[in-house]
Amino acid sequence: MPELPEVEVTRLGLLPHLLEQNITAVFWSGKQLRLPMPVNLLDECICGSTVIAIDRRAKYLLIRMNNASVLMLHLGMTGRLGIFPRATARATHDHLGLLLNNGLELRLHDARRFGSVTVWPSKQAAQLEEAFSLRQGLEPFGPDFTAANLARLAGQRKQPVKTFLMDARQISGIGNIYANETLFAAGVHPQVPVNLLNAEQWQRITTCAVAILNRAIAAGGSTISDFLGSSGQAGHFQLQFAVYGKKDQPCPVCGQKIHRENLGGRATFFCLACQPLSAVANLL
Repeated sequence: MPELPEVEVTRLGLLPHLLEQNITAVFWSGKQLRLPMPVNLLDECICGSTVIAIDRRAKYLLIRMNNASVLMLHLGMTGRLGIFPRATARATHDHLGLLLNNGLELRLHDARRFGSVTVWPSKQAAQLEEAFSLRQGLEPFGPDFTAANLARLAGQRKQPVKTFLMDARQISGIGNIYANETLFAAGVHPQVPVNLLNAEQWQRITTCAVAILNRAIAAGGSTISDFLGSSGQAGHFQLQFAVYGKKDQPCPVCGQKIHRENLGGRATFFCLACQPLSAVANLL
């Protein structure tokens, strides 16, 4: 699933192609995604309007129109956005197309159809966006993403720190890949209950999370299977992984074998030497 860096890379890739462009026509494959396709709202609010901004909230892209309507896209498990010349044949799993007045077309390709397309009409957009944003967790690049705030959210929870970092109600956009890499960089075992972390550990986690996400964006995201940026170029942050997907390979710091376990149903990779659990094992 595309995580925060992949969505941000897509946003950055779309900006030079979409800004100030008028949407002249809308194509729909006729197949539903995770949510019903808002065909009428696409015709009424998006078609004929001009793109004035593209923002990101959590793992969602918000394409803002000059009539104050907002087109919100989620890429789901395998979705990707691409810009193509109008004459380029559409692929089997191209489920949404927005024809631009420059002759190009923005296409949403989603083989598994777990993505979503939402339209907020102009008169309701501000209210709907506020309600949506309140349901999302802290933005890792926002001013509220601090060690103190994470400790406050953790409270007396006994939830493992890795699943806490992946909880979108608490933090937006840190999925499995970047939770693994963040905890390794911070030297924190993924199974440590969040109520046992001290202020120094929370500071390392926040600092490392922001640094790793920035590195991933600079590298164009991580291509594990299906992610391609809007330019069609694959990301290459996976070449910088320290632990993710590296079971039994040597730790880049100490040389011991990387360990793999399932935690919360997700593959979890860590180094037993660099991320020791012994200090809190008697409390688990």
